[in-house]
Amino acid sequence: MIQRIQSIYLFIAALISGVLIFFVSLWSNEAGEAVYVEDVILALAMFLGSAVLSLVTIFLFKNRKLQFVLGRVNIILNFFLLGVFVYWTLTVPGEMQISEKGIGMFIPVLSIVFLVLANKAIKKDEDLVKSVDRFR
Repeated sequence: MIQRIQSIYLFIAALISGVLIFFVSLWSNEAGEAVYVEDVILALAMFLGSAVLSLVTIFLFKNRKLQFVLGRVNIILNFFLLGVFVYWTLTVPGEMQISEKGIGMFIPVLSIVFLVLANKAIKKDEDLVKSVDRFR
């Protein structure tokens, strides 16, 4: 059912990963120009992949186990994206290009929070169904 709380969490995670990234900058370069996600193809692909995966997971409500696994895969993808951002900011040549970090680098953290909340709600539903089956 689409009206469950985990669907709302997954939709918020999809909005964060798919829409919010175009409005906030990732960082500012040494010239003071804001660098957006459109300028970094790898980050754009990973953000859009996370958004698509969140949207696909919403409609797998009949298969809660697969929904839970895809939520974990999406969390891992966002951790990987966060690791890429940390790597880019801490490498010596990258530090010369990234002079000031933007709020866009913390978008994967927001997405991870909502994905963890969604997985927690999916697990709660699965436990409820198992407990009802036990009484039969």
